Amino acid sequence: MSSPSNPPEPSFAEALQAFESGPTGAVEPGAPRRGVVAAVTAERVFVDIGGKSEGVIPVAELRQPLQRGDEITVSIAGRDADGYLLLSPMMAGRPRDWTALQQAFDTKQTIAGRVTGVVKGGLSVDVGVRAFLPASRSGCRETADLEKLVEQEIRCRIIQLDVDDENVILDRRAVLEEEALAALNERLTRLEAGAVVRGTVRRVTEFGAFVDLGGVEGLLHASEMAWTRVEDPKSIVSVGEELDVQVLQFDREKRRISLGRKQLTPDPWAAAAERWRPGDRVRGTVTRVTDFGAFVELEPGVEGLVHVSEMSWARRVRHPRDVVKPGDAVDAVVLGITTAERRISLGLKQALGDPWADLEERFPVGKAVDGTVRNIEKFGAFVELADGIEGLLHVSDLTGERRVNHPNELLKADQRVRVVVLEIDRAKKRLKLGMKQLEPDALDEYLGEHKPGDLVTGRVRSVGGGEARVELGDGVIGFCALEGAAGGPTTSFGAQLAAVLKREPAAAAVEPIQVGQICSFVIEAIDAASRRIELTAKTPRRQG
Repeated sequence: MSSPSNPPEPSFAEALQAFESGPTGAVEPGAPRRGVVAAVTAERVFVDIGGKSEGVIPVAELRQPLQRGDEITVSIAGRDADGYLLLSPMMAGRPRDWTALQQAFDTKQTIAGRVTGVVKGGLSVDVGVRAFLPASRSGCRETADLEKLVEQEIRCRIIQLDVDDENVILDRRAVLEEEALAALNERLTRLEAGAVVRGTVRRVTEFGAFVDLGGVEGLLHASEMAWTRVEDPKSIVSVGEELDVQVLQFDREKRRISLGRKQLTPDPWAAAAERWRPGDRVRGTVTRVTDFGAFVELEPGVEGLVHVSEMSWARRVRHPRDVVKPGDAVDAVVLGITTAERRISLGLKQALGDPWADLEERFPVGKAVDGTVRNIEKFGAFVELADGIEGLLHVSDLTGERRVNHPNELLKADQRVRVVVLEIDRAKKRLKLGMKQLEPDALDEYLGEHKPGDLVTGRVRSVGGGEARVELGDGVIGFCALEGAAGGPTTSFGAQLAAVLKREPAAAAVEPIQVGQICSFVIEAIDAASRRIELTAKTPRRQG
């Protein structure tokens, strides 16, 4: 036998019974208790309620997130599969008697109750007494949703109370709306520009997607989905998808939230200025063509613009689509880059080389060339001599035979014409052409009728610079070389050389030539290319 002063140790069964009859085991289910959150996991919240065992609350039952150290009023609903006390924050507000019900009704207090079944027109709810929750005030849209509430804890409010008839009518919808509004306001207080939040895509439109951030929706515009151009938002996000987004702008009064997703990935423009420099040759793909140019993607998220004026060395490109189309791979040259404005100017024609670089060698002034009429204006026509080389054929240089009011009197588009190069301005890329300069004139006819050695007559028009200008006919000028400053003529070199070889005296010098005299001359030489006639003077005949 054991000594009374030294009692035997209890058995395991007795110890278990003693534990369950302790502070936690003695607590009647449904009785409210204060607890402190000890830990939070993805599925459960562990709460210290001052007993020998921690209790747990399923996260799904919480209306708002809890953090370690938060205080909460709960009641014991039983034990879970792991042996933890199963706590319920919903049961904590259940009235205990009619006095508590009257107080809750007078103060419009939110109370807790357990749905016991579906009845005609609504639900039967245990709030300490049997109460009725009309279907219209249940917060459920479908009858099937009512059945899902059976044996569930709900939060509601008494909207009608008759103690004598023991009649209690509840409203759950108003509580749900208030809780939703409170949760929304809580989220709104935490939202600010730059914050990264998680949401669910609710709708996708042609311009973007609406994302539910927990009772409040924000707009994720297509332009903010990715650094690349988004043609169809549905190719980027889908309804029901959960994603992280950044708050770009937030108007608290209008509750308008602008969201961005591309901001959570590196900005490809950040290193654009270091990667490309003006003059660099690049290769890209044409993404879209507009009336003013084409956009070329150099890498995902970075596009450059080829303006229509930088597409061809030719004077005009009617529309960019005449040169490129979406999907084309093109070579271009970087003309300028402004990273702050996310702009890169590109040139297609520069990648082909400047056809004006060696223009003087290809088309020297005075050269007759063939070209194609590309455009006709009132003041003249633009003639293409080669790819990227166009010159202006002014209306005044079309013909010398008659007055021309408009170039279309003699020319038409795509007509092949022969022109002569009159002037070149390579810096301004301007070329002046003429046609009338190729028409035969009085000098051409004169040169066709005369040859070196012919004796001709002409009037001296001027003397100076070591030569005399002699008018041989209407519009025909010859040049006679003079000897010395006195202006006296000399015998030809050939005559003097012949006299030396024959040992005969050189021909006697003729009288000095004077302006206005009509003299006889011998044609010494004709340079057809420069249209110049060289003369030797004979004896002056008379004054004109």
